[in-house]
Formats: sequence, structure tokens, C-alpha cells
Amino acid sequence: MKILIISGSTRTGRHSHKLALALQHKLASKENVISVDVLDIAAYSIPTFEATFSKLPNPNDILLEIQTILNNADAMVFLSPEYHGSFTGSFKNLIDFYWTEFQKKPIGVATTSTGRYGGINASSEMQQLVLSLGAFPMPVKLIVPAIQNAFNEEGAITDEYVARSMEKFTTEFLWFSDAIISKKKNG
Repeated sequence: MKILIISGSTRTGRHSHKLALALQHKLASKENVISVDVLDIAAYSIPTFEATFSKLPNPNDILLEIQTILNNADAMVFLSPEYHGSFTGSFKNLIDFYWTEFQKKPIGVATTSTGRYGGINASSEMQQLVLSLGAFPMPVKLIVPAIQNAFNEEGAITDEYVARSMEKFTTEFLWFSDAIISKKKNG
């Protein structure tokens, strides 16, 4: 299974990217996982959305590269901090360029916040987004409250609740993804 984590924050000093890297490490250690890549949208100069990828007469090299990355993934995790009750605008801007690249793929949702609720509002909106893309949202979400206290400087998880939540999420995500991918392969 080829897994892609889309890390949806471009903010300076972001904490959510630590979760993306920890998820990458955790998922890569599991059976039947071929690769786990992180698409860090902060690493790309993604233009402002003007038309879907399929309708762009001359998509730039960045959008072409991202399309290839999305197409190569069997399963994905959408990850974003919660900003003003929703996921980030930069994450939405990226997603709006594509559609067929997500269809019928299993997608897990992970959100963070510096508060006690861990981005629960953003997680609900992201699951709705997954449905709107024609993909399959995993029912179990990874919600990380007080993200600023969840990791040490080296990126290791220091919060027991987050460690347990990540274990549950990754186990469910792999089962859910395998079930969908197997069904797709077997017709």
C-alpha cells in the first residue's frame, strides 16, 4: 500500500507538521505498507486556484508534480490544524485543483489545535470534503488537542493520549484502506 499524508499548513512555526512526520514514521513501520510520503504544501509555491487541473490549458510543473503524487497514492491522510473553526485555506486551495485523483480512495482525517478540542470542527468539515471528492472517509479520526505540548524538540510524542490515539487511528486506517483497496483490485 502506498500512503500519502497531505500536511496542510504553511504557517511559520507550525506544530501540525510534527504530527504528519510522526504519522509517516508510525505507518511506515506497519506490515503491507510499501511507502508513506508526506506532501508538505509549505514546500510548494501552489498558485491560487483559478480552474480545476483538468481545465487548465497549461498547468505549471508544480501542479503536474502534485498530480503525479496524488495519482500514485492508494490511500491518503488529510491533515490540517483548525483555523477559525475549519481547515486551512492553503489546504483547500490545493484540493480544489484536483478531483479524479481522489475518487474512490480511502482517506483518513487528522486535525490539530492548540486548544482542548483538537480541531474537531475542522475534522468534520474535512470528512464532508472527502465525501464531496467521491472518496471514502474513514469514520475514525485522529484529533490532537494542545498540539504544542504533544511532541518534544526531536519530534517524539510526549503525550500518552496522543500516542494511544495515533495507534488506534493507524490500525483502523490500515484496515479500512486495505478493505477498500482489496475490493477495488478484485472488481
